[in-house]
Amino acid sequence: MPHRNDRRRPPEPPPTREVILDTAERLFAERGVDGVAVRDLAREMNLTAPSLYNHFTSKQDLYDAVLERGLTPLLEMSAEALAPGDVEVTKVRDVADRLVGHLSQHPHLAALLQRALLEDAKGVEALIERWLSPLYRGGVLAIKDTAQRAGWEVAELPHLAVGLFGMVFAYFTNLKVLRRVSKRASNPLAPETLEHQRAFLEKAIYRLLGPQARG
Repeated sequence: MPHRNDRRRPPEPPPTREVILDTAERLFAERGVDGVAVRDLAREMNLTAPSLYNHFTSKQDLYDAVLERGLTPLLEMSAEALAPGDVEVTKVRDVADRLVGHLSQHPHLAALLQRALLEDAKGVEALIERWLSPLYRGGVLAIKDTAQRAGWEVAELPHLAVGLFGMVFAYFTNLKVLRRVSKRASNPLAPETLEHQRAFLEKAIYRLLGPQARG
């Protein structure tokens, strides 16, 4: 009679949709879309390729779902964040908190976007058209009145929008670099380190767009 400890453990439950998306986000960021096969994704989660198709019809479908999950909240935040009106400290603090919170939950999203744009991967035009163009245009429109009150010229708005975009994403794009070169940010996703990043964004956004931005 087998010993009680020799009994087989019950099989692990299959990965959830969120686990699949997390894994795909990481692999797409590391290798690019073209560098990841469905069998790679399946093997990473101890699945067979056919079983992965039970969740997503194709690799492109999975990639689109990763972008949908990661970028839809950012579009919504950009629409709410700097709507016409005076820039208030509490409002900026809330925006910075939400941005850092979302990107820390999806820490490979920024690198995924950077890789897709730099490599000019298949589907990059669709990525720009569906996601990045609305994000950029919405950002410019959102900050237009606020930026002019803060002393920025109309011709500077595109540069200001790109600068704000870079400040938000660059921290997460450079996680590997931070781990190697910064003693204070050797664990860039630790809660206390993320709090420093949130505080930095709060100050930077307010100083760029707040009433004291340009003296």
